[in-house]
Amino acid sequence: MNKPLTTHHSPLTLIECPRDAMQGWPHLIPTEQKIKYLNALLQVGFDTIDFGSFVSPKAIPQMADTKEVIAKLDMINSQTKLLAIVANMRGAEEAVVYDAIKYLGFPFSISPSFQMRNTNSTIEEAVRRVESIQELCIKNNKELVLYLSMGFGNPYGDAYQADILLHWTDEMAKKDIRIVSLADTVGLATPEQISFALQTLIPQYPAISIGVHLHSAPQNWQEKVDAALAAGCRRFDGALKGIGGCPMAQDELVGNMDSELMIAYFENKGLLKELNKNALQESLQIASQIFV
Repeated sequence: MNKPLTTHHSPLTLIECPRDAMQGWPHLIPTEQKIKYLNALLQVGFDTIDFGSFVSPKAIPQMADTKEVIAKLDMINSQTKLLAIVANMRGAEEAVVYDAIKYLGFPFSISPSFQMRNTNSTIEEAVRRVESIQELCIKNNKELVLYLSMGFGNPYGDAYQADILLHWTDEMAKKDIRIVSLADTVGLATPEQISFALQTLIPQYPAISIGVHLHSAPQNWQEKVDAALAAGCRRFDGALKGIGGCPMAQDELVGNMDSELMIAYFENKGLLKELNKNALQESLQIASQIFV
């Protein structure tokens, strides 16, 4: 029997996404600096860190050193889990060999134009990739995190209505995927859209952890988080300083949700377990050196 979903005081899962912040940064970030930053973040107490990606270095040069980075991460003194983004089977096969990686994240776009831009595949090909990667994850004791990219609309004129998002969530549920994150890739989502999607999906799929990967401008982040929280969402992605966005999406990047603002917001509501504030301050200091 499924346990009833509690709307309040269930633990929050906070995912920090330095990979999303770094991947579109205009100048190359030295490997040593990434390692230093990630090791500081590993001490903060985030549930998961989206730390790197196993994708073509031609497509995302900033992530070409992911293997060097993971070799130097101090996982022994951290409870935080690692997530790596993959775009195809080759990347997934590279990622699953690392014990330290618990989650593989796959960006499945519900906009055909963006699927082609982001993973160089049609939606049909992407569905087959999801099935193969899910099989690989099960075999290697990893968990697939499925991002529904362009989950709230797209800038390409591709058809969008909420039904498309609901349809693809259902398709992923049939594949026994347990974590689905609705990604507002270009910051288009309105609080109303967020409420509708989550209020529809969360009760319908109690076995799935449905999260949000929201992008926003600094002035409208809180209304989006409010909407998600009120709809029962307990899984939130963010990035310190609100940096990042997808370099494959558009030129004017709408930043990630600022984790520092979300931390204060959730703590204020008594929803967040104690974080290591010294490590958070250290991480913010390093971020100020990297993202200049």
